[in-house]
Amino acid sequence: MKAAVWYGAKDIRVESVPVMPPGPGEVTIEVAYCGICGSDLHEYADGPHAIPVGDPHPESGVAAPLVLGHEFCGTVTEVGGGVTGLVPGDRVAVEPHYRCGNCPRCLAGEYNICRHFGFAGLMGHGGLAEHATVPAYMLHRLPEQVSLEQAAVFEPAAVALHAVRRAGIRPGETVAVLGLGPIGLLVTQLAARYGAGRVVAADRSPARRELALRLGAADTGTDLADVVGGEGADVVFEAVGSEDTLRASLAATRRGGRVMFLGLTGTVRLDAFALVNNEQTIMTSVGYRDAYPELIRMVAEEGVDLAGIVTSTIALEHVVRDGFEALLRGEEQVKVLVRPLVQTKEQRP
Repeated sequence: MKAAVWYGAKDIRVESVPVMPPGPGEVTIEVAYCGICGSDLHEYADGPHAIPVGDPHPESGVAAPLVLGHEFCGTVTEVGGGVTGLVPGDRVAVEPHYRCGNCPRCLAGEYNICRHFGFAGLMGHGGLAEHATVPAYMLHRLPEQVSLEQAAVFEPAAVALHAVRRAGIRPGETVAVLGLGPIGLLVTQLAARYGAGRVVAADRSPARRELALRLGAADTGTDLADVVGGEGADVVFEAVGSEDTLRASLAATRRGGRVMFLGLTGTVRLDAFALVNNEQTIMTSVGYRDAYPELIRMVAEEGVDLAGIVTSTIALEHVVRDGFEALLRGEEQVKVLVRPLVQTKEQRP
């Protein structure tokens, strides 16, 4: 099969690799779509960050070179021994969290912060390939009402949903979102469903601000404080990942308000005196847990369209040129999906 294999920074190769047969407790799927995540882009630009090099990940047993891609879905082709509830032909969404099932956090149901935390497609082989073999516990069967196109964005939507839940939005609160990448846009879309009375958003991109308005934002702009106005927002979701944007989020949060810090960055310095005097709370969120069933229900029963963030669908053989390099060049894309088994138009017979 063809797969996009990460060998190092700026070194992703689309090459032929064997399809791994499913072992006990595993399932092989034919991949329908796989999204390119910001984490994947960081690994391509200047990794490794999360990808294990040298020592394999304890749950996957894999180290680089590995197949990238953790935002994927597809159709079951083969099941391994001991797998129940899944048969060939089932359409599935992949929840790519590895979990050991035995550490204190797993036993408490908090498998997203498992001692051996990781993702298929970052710490093990993933979905930028024609086929993928993963643990059966990662798979969620899709009802007829849920298309594979919708399932393709369940992974970033799960990140957004987990953050929205953790923020504890109270009925009528004003919610602000700083940074309108896929996660920020999905937070914008989901916040009102969890109680927000008014949702506003800020980003430098006019196209992304326009998309936020279509997804439910009441107002958008380039400066978060100006968009929020007044006393500040009750909850601010920081979805960029920098010291400056975290400070801007705190400045746009009311006294006693909350900042949900979603962006990934290194060390930051803050005015702790102001933080304490304003009695503000900084919260964090990583990954997700128990989110996929709710997303499936939203799409199947309520007709929620999560795929509105998709701006491009490309073929696997052009994933570097039309995916990673295009995103690094800053081309106006939000979510790029890859269809591994579809050839580009110019290569079709």
